[in-house]
Amino acid sequence: MPRLSRATPFSHAVAGLLLVTAAVLALGPADATTKTIGVKLAVPKGAKLALTGHGYGHGRGLSQYGAEGAARQGRTAAQILSFYYPGTAMSKVGGSLTVLIGPDTTPDTVVKARSGLVVRTSNGAKTWNLAAARPTATQWRLNPLSATKTAIGYRIGSARWKRLGTSTSTLEFWAGGSPITLVLPASATAYRGALRNAPFNGRDHDTVNVVGLEDYLKGVVASEMPSSWKPAALQSQAIAARTYAAYSRAHAAKSRQYQICDSTACQVYKGVAGETKATNAAIAATAGQMLAYAGQPAFTQFSSSSGGWTVAGSVAYQKAQADPYDAWAGNSQHTWTVKIDPKKVAAAWPALGTLTSLQVLARDGHGDWGGRVTKVQLTGTKGQVKVSGDSLRSALGLKSTYFDVAVS
Repeated sequence: MPRLSRATPFSHAVAGLLLVTAAVLALGPADATTKTIGVKLAVPKGAKLALTGHGYGHGRGLSQYGAEGAARQGRTAAQILSFYYPGTAMSKVGGSLTVLIGPDTTPDTVVKARSGLVVRTSNGAKTWNLAAARPTATQWRLNPLSATKTAIGYRIGSARWKRLGTSTSTLEFWAGGSPITLVLPASATAYRGALRNAPFNGRDHDTVNVVGLEDYLKGVVASEMPSSWKPAALQSQAIAARTYAAYSRAHAAKSRQYQICDSTACQVYKGVAGETKATNAAIAATAGQMLAYAGQPAFTQFSSSSGGWTVAGSVAYQKAQADPYDAWAGNSQHTWTVKIDPKKVAAAWPALGTLTSLQVLARDGHGDWGGRVTKVQLTGTKGQVKVSGDSLRSALGLKSTYFDVAVS
């Protein structure tokens, strides 16, 4: 409350105090929050929801900030992974991976001309030497003409596309393993391996990167974790990412044109642009290493910050446990605060009308406030709804479901 100035009349001060007292009585205790399960938190007109939370992400498996905190305490990559994925064992993995290139939203696949560039059928039965066929071309394109027929095209500068030939096979660009620059609708990005124009649904086509697992990781690790972090943290991220890719490959539907995507829905992959010296060194130091459970690739989910407690998942090695490594001084995600306008809740659930109260019905039982929110009851002027903690997090754009709510 603003400090009284010497010029403020005593009667005005008393009146102001009476108003504040009345407001406090109407709202309940000044420290009323949702940390007590089942207690309704009234939301008066004009108030804001004041949230204090921990962590960023789902909290299952490796905490990336926790890995760095552990590395700063002298833990090795093996020790870090043993803590976050208890019961798993080191194993070996190799081979290649097919990655959906999400930013390429067009049905064709366009690349920049370069030395050694060829088009080949995906089974390797036939190859077109592009540099020899049209040495002055600056761009090449695989353009689907139908569900079963693709044209190989080229152009010089901004001139119109011309056709070199057609094929009824699935085609891909290849440059002997050297990077190929893919032309995207808004940019251009280089990728190692082959760039395939992959058919799906019997009519559509996607650009898919067919790449060796170790080369793939070069575009992942620095995209998921700051390359300036400790080597042990980067190595643990490399092994977790390699394992996650191997798990995705093993569980991908055979009818699908790719085994993993390149976004946060899977793990972020930026191609050559995502590579750094430090993360490449971490990948090389752990080459071929993955975590296995019962002889198979483990489901090594990871998130930015556990907030001090990991979350139990769908597999035995995703356990709920106190995380002593997450709360180091550099972790800006360990504790966070945000104020939310109740109108945002009403916009997400219009049938509520104006939000009048919020009640946490269940938490997971681990950590501050009783842990992560799993079920919430929202009451408004028009109705009532029960939602999951994940639904509330998504609707309000929260960093995690590990939070407490007060009224501001």
